[in-house]
Amino acid sequence: MALISQAGPSYCVQSETVRCKAGRNVGYGLTNNMEGSKVKEVFFSLRLSPSSSLKPLLSLYFDATSESKRGHQVIVAASPPTEDAVVAAEPLTKEDLVGYLASGCKPKEKWRIGTEHEKFGFEFGNLRPMKYEQIAELLNGISERFDWDKIMEGENIIGLKQGKQSISLEPGGQFELSGAPLETLHQTCAEVNSHLYQVKAVAEEMGIGFLGIGFQPKWGLKDIPIMPKGRYEIMRNYMPKVGSMGLDMMFRTCTVQVNLDFSSEADMIRKFRAGLALQPIATALFANSPFTEGKPNGYLSMRSHIWTDTDNNRAGMLPFVFDDSFGFEQYVDYALDVPMYFVYRKKKYINCAGMSFRDFMAGKLPPIPGEYPNLNDWENHLTTIFPEVRLKRYLEMRGADGGPWRRLCALPAFWVGILYDEVSLQSVLDMTADWTTEERQMLRTKVTKNGLKTPFRDGLLKHVAQDVVKLAKDGLERRGFKETGFLNEVAEVVRTGVTPAEKLLELYHGKWGQSVDPVFEELLY
Repeated sequence: MALISQAGPSYCVQSETVRCKAGRNVGYGLTNNMEGSKVKEVFFSLRLSPSSSLKPLLSLYFDATSESKRGHQVIVAASPPTEDAVVAAEPLTKEDLVGYLASGCKPKEKWRIGTEHEKFGFEFGNLRPMKYEQIAELLNGISERFDWDKIMEGENIIGLKQGKQSISLEPGGQFELSGAPLETLHQTCAEVNSHLYQVKAVAEEMGIGFLGIGFQPKWGLKDIPIMPKGRYEIMRNYMPKVGSMGLDMMFRTCTVQVNLDFSSEADMIRKFRAGLALQPIATALFANSPFTEGKPNGYLSMRSHIWTDTDNNRAGMLPFVFDDSFGFEQYVDYALDVPMYFVYRKKKYINCAGMSFRDFMAGKLPPIPGEYPNLNDWENHLTTIFPEVRLKRYLEMRGADGGPWRRLCALPAFWVGILYDEVSLQSVLDMTADWTTEERQMLRTKVTKNGLKTPFRDGLLKHVAQDVVKLAKDGLERRGFKETGFLNEVAEVVRTGVTPAEKLLELYHGKWGQSVDPVFEELLY
């Protein structure tokens, strides 16, 4: 459940003009808090044209963190660092929100791979989840030993940043790396290995280990610590009102996802459709969450099942993406109708749970009446939407369970081979063109229990998955970076039809003597 991620640079200081839809100029001021009291303001304008095809010339990147130097450490004031960074000269329009998404378009030579993964920290002695105090010690240790900048919320350390990588905490202390945007899968896997080396170097001295699995296998909600982050407090109170498993999602799930670029609105649409259609196959290939509170839970991907009743206003398979009218504007319409969680002002989260971003745009948001959103508010709102594929200024593939390190490299390999190769992408679109909304939803639901053995049309999903993995391999070969080896982890799964979760269940019923405790060693990073 990565709430903040990155797939491109975080800075933009030039002034340019964007041609969008509505034939008028919109002015914005960017303020960046510098050392002491110096404030630098950069103004630029967006010229909105009547053109129906969005071809942005400007990427809207912001860095509005308040920083103070302490030796070599930089203390970042809060997360997300998006407080009041963009001051609208007039209220935002829907065209501005569309232009924000469209600003992610970039030529193929600038496409990158951003990988994110979460993992459970636990105490070696008793297998209990890491407490916040231990997490704080771990974060401080990594910062001091490996020169990461600290991210603070009030007096609490809640993350780290180094270049374009960041480490953050999910609600129950799940430890997440949001990787830098990288060119090849070799770089991605090297980044993962470097991160795990650094984490283990500090954690093992503390008696802490990390588990690569999709759902907490042993402990109940009451046993999970709560991280001191304002946005999570708002979510924790709101989740039980909109679904039966939202707290499980927050506190007991881990995922791995990959963020990928697009060149145009048309390219985004094709990748979005292919990603959604194939997401159940990714869920099956990486299914790795068969235990709940020490026993089999009846699912191969409990993590994926939890999303079916977390908050259906902001999750799911998004059938409208397959409509002929779909594009950036239609996604904006969808996002505007997703209820808000919060607004971030003066280093504090203001509870707006269930309220309307449309009302905010009209200056009618009850907690801050008369105040209008800026583009950072929109950016923050987009991070609170959780469909199986999510659109920001890039596309996020969100359907896979967390797993051991080799699978952290296999997931981006799977998607890069399909979505970054024109031949494989078109083959997938042709393959899935006649899949119905009902079939896609059926797969989304059934794979959580049946994995690759899910019946589909005249056979099993396994047979479709074999074709898809072959397309991914072919796509990687055509990229020319010798990356196909990263698919080895899923090649065996798709050949046999036996998911990682089924292997764990076999161990549980056999060698492990119906105990989940050995999973902490089996899937230890």
